[in-house]
Amino acid sequence: MARRIPRGLVAAATATAALLTAAGPVSAQVSGAAAGGAPQARLFMVNPVQSSGDQTLTDGKDSDAAVPASAYALAALRNLDGSGGLSGKWAYVRSDTGSSARLADAATYTRKDDQFEQVMAYFWVNESQEYLQSLGFGTELPGANARRQPVRINQWGADNSFFTDKKDEIRFGKGGVDDAEDAEVIIHEYGHAVHEAQVPGFGTSPEAGAIGEAFGDYLALSVGAYADAKYGWPLKADLACIADWDSASYSAAPHCLRRTDSEKTYADREGEVHADGEIWSRALFDIRGALGARTADRIIVNAQFGFAPDTSFTDAALKTVATARQMYGAGAADAVRAAFRARAIPGV
Repeated sequence: MARRIPRGLVAAATATAALLTAAGPVSAQVSGAAAGGAPQARLFMVNPVQSSGDQTLTDGKDSDAAVPASAYALAALRNLDGSGGLSGKWAYVRSDTGSSARLADAATYTRKDDQFEQVMAYFWVNESQEYLQSLGFGTELPGANARRQPVRINQWGADNSFFTDKKDEIRFGKGGVDDAEDAEVIIHEYGHAVHEAQVPGFGTSPEAGAIGEAFGDYLALSVGAYADAKYGWPLKADLACIADWDSASYSAAPHCLRRTDSEKTYADREGEVHADGEIWSRALFDIRGALGARTADRIIVNAQFGFAPDTSFTDAALKTVATARQMYGAGAADAVRAAFRARAIPGV
């Protein structure tokens, strides 16, 4: 059954989970070393609202003039397979709107071009897996969706995006700010693919579905922050706010699809996975604050291998505490337990 985020992301539990031309010169630094000969691509530094701090930006019907040149950066497209298209070790764009992006032109596309979204999707899916690899997943820890992730761009025909386990693919929608223009939307959906790879069929209960939405949001901020630090990109908006750019089309300023610093507790559950996910994502955000991003994310992702498809908040929290203890000892376990207790999750 599809679970929709209003005018944005979609995920489902089982069968369907839910560059510069006329805009002017690029002022951002070139990111990602070109020494290895990897093609350079123009893309958004996570998203234009986050990198500029400008809450007045609007979609302008995909107009280049709606977004400043400084929102773009050049970065390397890594792990390509030599096929000549957006196909590589960790991601491939298997169908798209408009003609397929040409690698030779990847540094010239802007948001008015359909190919810009193709490039964004490839880069950020690859970046997400590279981040997980940097944490040790696929080497000292089991791989977490360590495969070529198929992606479709604008195939849904509406302003919704989702992961489907029927073909294990991610589909990005259009309308307002097209979803693949916002890296946090891309990474959120990749989070569903990670969960499905770790636990096939994950999300068959309301609480498991909420955990899935929360993890997608948390992974989005975590990968985005990692990229900002790695490439020296600016972060001028609230890290805890997810999809600042995508939500510019349907939310009041300051734009935010959801937050990871909500004061919600277990008693505030509504039975809607996106709303209830803010309970779980706040706990993950607090674990990050207590242990640091790398330690927190190694614990959070590794614990998910032990979740059941229909896991409850209680069982998932206890598994995460146990994983923290196994990996880093009693002090880390205590910090994780405190984060879940602050959300009043029973039995923790």
